[in-house]
Amino acid sequence: MSNQKKIELPPQGLKTLFGVQDQNIKYLEALLNISIGARGNELLIDGETKDIETVETILGDFAELFAQGSTFSDKELRDAFKQIAEDRAYSLKDYFNKARFNPSGKKQVTAKSVNQRKYIEAIQQNDLVFGIGPAGTGKSYICVAMAVHALFQKQVSRIILTRPAVEAGEKLGFLPGDLQDKVDPYLRPLYDALFDLVDAERVTKMLEKRIIEIAPLAFMRGRTLAD
Repeated sequence: MSNQKKIELPPQGLKTLFGVQDQNIKYLEALLNISIGARGNELLIDGETKDIETVETILGDFAELFAQGSTFSDKELRDAFKQIAEDRAYSLKDYFNKARFNPSGKKQVTAKSVNQRKYIEAIQQNDLVFGIGPAGTGKSYICVAMAVHALFQKQVSRIILTRPAVEAGEKLGFLPGDLQDKVDPYLRPLYDALFDLVDAERVTKMLEKRIIEIAPLAFMRGRTLAD
């Protein structure tokens, strides 16, 4: 059964909420199968009761976050709307306060899916986390980002990033150079994530001082790690 509800919002931030040519609101309408009409700062929502309640929570969170000085991009809002539509227990405040963080001050990292958000939450809440999934879903990038965040928040004194030296189907054969040169191609995803998250000069110094260490998994056996 379809219902209607009128919600009044502060006029500040409505342009950001609606987006260019109302794309954000249209996206939310499509996700929740509702209709949103606007007259000034009054919104008339037409849809199922549970969907109206979800929209009401989203709009309330948006008004509160905007009043606190939070900034939003259209992409971030649409990503948040999608995750809330998939998990109604999730909220806009959760997305912008918990699933978005800046590991080193260089770049902001945001969960782009429900599973990425759950992955971040699992790392925050547990000492050991197994992330299983296909290539390109952010497993390595997110764990590097969380490790860098812990380091810069002084939760740990150093980090060791490791992964198996496994070829992706094609045999590379013998590689030139010393031992580090031979294993570096296998560890390139970790280097790429690290340099994307932290300034290059800072990364180089931390690698030299062994504050950050990148090593193949095979080299970790038998090591004693005090911290």
